[in-house]
Amino acid sequence: MPEYRPFTAEQREFARAVQSLSFGNPFTAERIEWERRALGRDFVASGSEWNRLAPSPQPHPNLVLIEQRTAQLIETVAARWPREARVAADDARLYANLVLFGLYLRFSARFDEVIRASLEGNGAAGRRIGFYADFQRECERLLGLAGVPTLAENPVAHLFACLFQIRRAFHHIHRSLVGGSPASVRLRAAIWESVFTRDLELYRRVFWARMHDFTTLITGPSGTGKELVARAISLARYIPFDPKLSAFASDFVESFYPLNLSALSPTLVESELFGHRKGAFTGALADHAGWLETCPAEGTVFLDEIGEVAPALQVKLLRVLQVRTFQRLGETKVRQFRGKIIAATNRDLTAAIRAGEFREDFYYRLCSDQIRTPSLHEQLQEAPEELAPLVRFLVARQVGEAHADEVTPAIAAWIERHLGPGYAWPGNTRELEQCVRNLILRGTYAPAGPLAQPASEDWNAIIARGRLTAEELLARYTRHVHAQAGGNIEETARRLDLDRRTVKARLGAR
Repeated sequence: MPEYRPFTAEQREFARAVQSLSFGNPFTAERIEWERRALGRDFVASGSEWNRLAPSPQPHPNLVLIEQRTAQLIETVAARWPREARVAADDARLYANLVLFGLYLRFSARFDEVIRASLEGNGAAGRRIGFYADFQRECERLLGLAGVPTLAENPVAHLFACLFQIRRAFHHIHRSLVGGSPASVRLRAAIWESVFTRDLELYRRVFWARMHDFTTLITGPSGTGKELVARAISLARYIPFDPKLSAFASDFVESFYPLNLSALSPTLVESELFGHRKGAFTGALADHAGWLETCPAEGTVFLDEIGEVAPALQVKLLRVLQVRTFQRLGETKVRQFRGKIIAATNRDLTAAIRAGEFREDFYYRLCSDQIRTPSLHEQLQEAPEELAPLVRFLVARQVGEAHADEVTPAIAAWIERHLGPGYAWPGNTRELEQCVRNLILRGTYAPAGPLAQPASEDWNAIIARGRLTAEELLARYTRHVHAQAGGNIEETARRLDLDRRTVKARLGAR
């Protein structure tokens, strides 16, 4: 019996283009190219690169037209689906993927309502999602046809959870990160791949349950939004849906557990991460569950300034990454970590490894997935016109949307007149934000220039040059450790195994 082909040649071409754009990264140029192929002569060129622009309350005409044609084609093909004839396997899967994309588009507005409610404090965890019944009914009607493989491979609840995750990821990546420069677009695309891998179909079938095993390392200069990137990844993680309760297992807004490792002493860092038993150290007055224990399977522990962590703690964290187990301080019971780790640093970790300050095995456990945040200077070099919308965004945060357009022109003009397009913005977006605040308050801004010390030098190279005396080398290394210890004399002495008076003397040496 010959195989039945439910698509005409023209319909199949459209369906394949839609399948490609649905599986592709929405923040790449390829996405727009697939939209162009899907629509042909009806493609609207004006504003078509919507994925580089700020989010708009109204979708681009190309997206509206693709949604309409997709819905029409799904109903047309479903209506003539044969009851007895065997449908060609490639067409059956093409139809299934078209339906999934159509369902995503159809239910996007209702997913947005759940996202908005969670962000406003009415969490999704335990909250009944009333439209799941509609989604299930449509899945069974459209995907329950003979020969369509999707429901045999994926429960409806899993498909629902995947589409909600895609919508959350799109929301947080598109709205959390400002800028349309090529560097900003590359960053958004990298975040998307960090969440879904480069193959969204394989993710839906396999990797959705394995992404916690991939540690993400975010690098880049200070003030470039590394925590924003980490938060976007965390808020976009997969959350299971319980069809019996018609509710999600957890609330995505409660899934992010950030910890700045350089802001606390090593003991406090360990206590916050691993927890402690009562009496484990002075001040441990009760048992305490750390974030590795508190973090659910859908959650993320964010380790900021990972380059500053003490070697002893590196060993403990290495165990967490290798076997996903840990122990509370003062306790022998082995506990399981179920979530995901994201780490960030502005240090050159390879140089730190060469200097003996960072463990090589720990580094290789951290870098299975890497994202680099671009500097503001890099963004503006590629797209100088991006400064104006960035300034407006920061002004709106200070004075509100209603007055942003009134205040922004004078601030943008001052920056252009006094700093010019070549200004390096050494403090990155953080400096730009303070510049805007200064201009709002006083009408002027005095750049301080680069305040931070240059990146850590390669200590092997310093020694190889042979130009420092022993005392100069010891003094220089003491100052280096003192900076890592946050300026704390006692902690510096502990790390160097020296008397605090010796540390003070070396710090005074030049």
